[in-house]
Amino acid sequence: MHDEYFMDLALKLAAIGEGQTSPNPVVGAVIVKEGDVVGFGAHLRAGSPHAEVHALNMAGENAVGSTIYVTLEPCNHFGKTPPCTMAILNAGIKKVVIATLDSNPLVAGTGVAKLKDAGIEVEVGLCEAEAVKLNKAYLYFMKQRLPFVTLKQAITLDGKIATVHGRNENITGKEVLKDVHRKRARTDAILVGVGTVLNDDPLLTNRLAESKKQPIRIILDTHLRTPINAKVVTDQKTQTWIVVGCEVTSNQITSFVQANVQIIQLKTKKIAIQDVLQELARRNIVTLYVEGGQRLTTSLVNSGLVNEMITYIAPKIVGDHDGIGMLEDLGVKSMAEAIPLKLQQVDRIGNVIKVISRVGV
Repeated sequence: MHDEYFMDLALKLAAIGEGQTSPNPVVGAVIVKEGDVVGFGAHLRAGSPHAEVHALNMAGENAVGSTIYVTLEPCNHFGKTPPCTMAILNAGIKKVVIATLDSNPLVAGTGVAKLKDAGIEVEVGLCEAEAVKLNKAYLYFMKQRLPFVTLKQAITLDGKIATVHGRNENITGKEVLKDVHRKRARTDAILVGVGTVLNDDPLLTNRLAESKKQPIRIILDTHLRTPINAKVVTDQKTQTWIVVGCEVTSNQITSFVQANVQIIQLKTKKIAIQDVLQELARRNIVTLYVEGGQRLTTSLVNSGLVNEMITYIAPKIVGDHDGIGMLEDLGVKSMAEAIPLKLQQVDRIGNVIKVISRVGV
């Protein structure tokens, strides 16, 4: 069998951990000796053994003189677990095939250098595009020190998110709702503006029976207008972080003190998206799923900090009368000034079209 076959298997193993490993990457490893798979593993949760360690434990003595295929450069530092490079060296591996390098400054080529210095043959770049796609959020976070932002909206065919301001309307139906909850289960945090809380009183939880993982709820609320009895406050299935401006008083903040609620007070009167994302990065939020309304969506798009858009398009039209578009004015005067999107994927969910786009080219 070819190298591509074994790396593809490692990539499939890595995908098992999607949504479970943050702030760590997803990683898969396969150990092959004389054409046979003798060990394999995946990283499943931050703080638990890495993929290489699982694979080495399975391989046992068969690891001596073998080749290990790993989707991301093995770590070379002590964190919650010992370095994977050390485990590989101690196991007697002969060759290491790596899909892509790790952009974490604590790794960033040092893993490869450590292995090469010890006389192990190392190849880098097999199935690299697939490996980068699998860890796109983690690699972006490590390079930019900002969360990977996914902006979700459900719209009609003529681009409306609602018929009138303040009305909570279901545009797409139950099948899309399941897809949204599936995404919630794979993300670190959900971001909305206080307007969404005031108008809809949402839970902002993952309600998929097959997954218990809950994202952190983040509310942008400059003047702390979130009601004390809002579901995001009273529901204790997950944490709620409310981001406020500097004019909010200590008495207001004290009234929200409870186990599942944190108030994050910025030093500015107005909340700037850049400041929010930097604060979230400091708190190890790698993936951020935005479900806000027109104002928050527009602010994010204007900031240039949206990485990906997921748009559900329902086969309905409402016309312009009182209809609310997905975005406010972006100041675009001609098609030459339009914000470019790169189409990534198009799916059909029941009667709805799901479009995934990368922002920019």
